[in-house]
Amino acid sequence: MSIRKLLDEKLEEGFLVLTMVIMVVLIFSQVISRYIIGSSLSWSEELARYIHIWQVWIGASYAVRKSAHIKVEAFKKIFNEKIQKIIDLFALLAWFGLSLFLAIQGTQMVMKMFKAGQTSPAMEIPMWILFTAIPLGGLLMSIRLIQQVIWLFQCSSPSPDMSDSKSA
Repeated sequence: MSIRKLLDEKLEEGFLVLTMVIMVVLIFSQVISRYIIGSSLSWSEELARYIHIWQVWIGASYAVRKSAHIKVEAFKKIFNEKIQKIIDLFALLAWFGLSLFLAIQGTQMVMKMFKAGQTSPAMEIPMWILFTAIPLGGLLMSIRLIQQVIWLFQCSSPSPDMSDSKSA
């Protein structure tokens, strides 16, 4: 498998699996430490929380890749295929605008956090590192949405993974 294909198909998935394993180990260790040893780890809950925040933002990009975000398609189904593609394109472009906004505004927020020098309470990690998940998630979603627009006009379904999509 080429590096390009690996990054395109497995980047978010690998990150999500790895961070889930780390979170499970952290939370399990915290429970064992608290209830069996009698003392808790001061940093494990904070780290698990920050890992989960990263999972949400990267997971949003992964869901775009897999066309797994929930969509309401009942209205769209009353139109012919050409109009359906136009509706899909409009939705993807609006979503792209939102994700680009998140990337830009998130970057500005990270820069402010960097200048402020704020750190997390227990682990004393610079907060700008933790908040980088927002612009990175927005950027990855933007890239994935561009892919969706390309796939929309290359084939009849908006994504090669359309079989995984959820409709409401």
